[in-house]
Amino acid sequence: MPKVGMEPIRRQALIDATIAEIGQAGSLSVTVSQIAKRAGMSSGLAHHYFGSKEQIFVAAMRHILRSYGDHVRREMKLVSGPKERLDAIIAVSFHPLNFTDEVVSAWLNFYVYARTVPEAKRLLAIYGRRLHSNLVFNLSQLMDTSRANHVAQTLAAMIDGFYIRHALQDNAPARLEVMALVDEYLRQQLNHTQQELKVST
Repeated sequence: MPKVGMEPIRRQALIDATIAEIGQAGSLSVTVSQIAKRAGMSSGLAHHYFGSKEQIFVAAMRHILRSYGDHVRREMKLVSGPKERLDAIIAVSFHPLNFTDEVVSAWLNFYVYARTVPEAKRLLAIYGRRLHSNLVFNLSQLMDTSRANHVAQTLAAMIDGFYIRHALQDNAPARLEVMALVDEYLRQQLNHTQQELKVST
C-alpha cells in the first residue's frame, strides 16, 4: 500500500525518470519498467499513479511545459519594458535548465507524440498560443500589429527549430550561439522598424 504523503514525491520521481529515459533513448520507445526502475520503484506502483505509459508521457510533457512557463513568468517580472521582456523570453527558452539534452530530446519526441495523442496535441497548442501571445504583446509595443505577428511567428519558429536541430544534428549551434542568432534577428527587426519610422516622419 503506498505510504501516505508519498504520492507527490513518487509522481515527480516518475516524471523525472521519464524525461531522463526518453533523453537517453532518444525516442518514446521506453517501457514503464525502465521508467519505474530509474525512479526506484516497481512497475505496479508506476501504473498505480499514472495508469498507463501514455499518461506518464503526458504528465512529463505537462511538467516540462509548466516549468518553462513558470520560468518565463518569473523572469518577465524581474524586468520592465517590451524589449527586456522579449530578451527574457529568449533567454529562458535557451536557459541551461530548459535546453538540456534530455529536455530537448523530450520536446522533440513530444512534437511527434502530439500528432496522435489528443491531450499531447492540446498541451502543445497551449504552449504555442502562450508563446505567440507573449511575443506579440511585447512586439506590438515596438512595431505595428501586423509586423508584430510576423516577427512573433518567426521568433517562435526559430526557438522550436533550434530545439529540433539540437536534438538531431551533431553540428547544431551551441546554446549561447543560438541565443545570439535569435537575438540578432530580433535586433534587426527592431532596427528596421526604427528606420521605417524615421523615413515616415
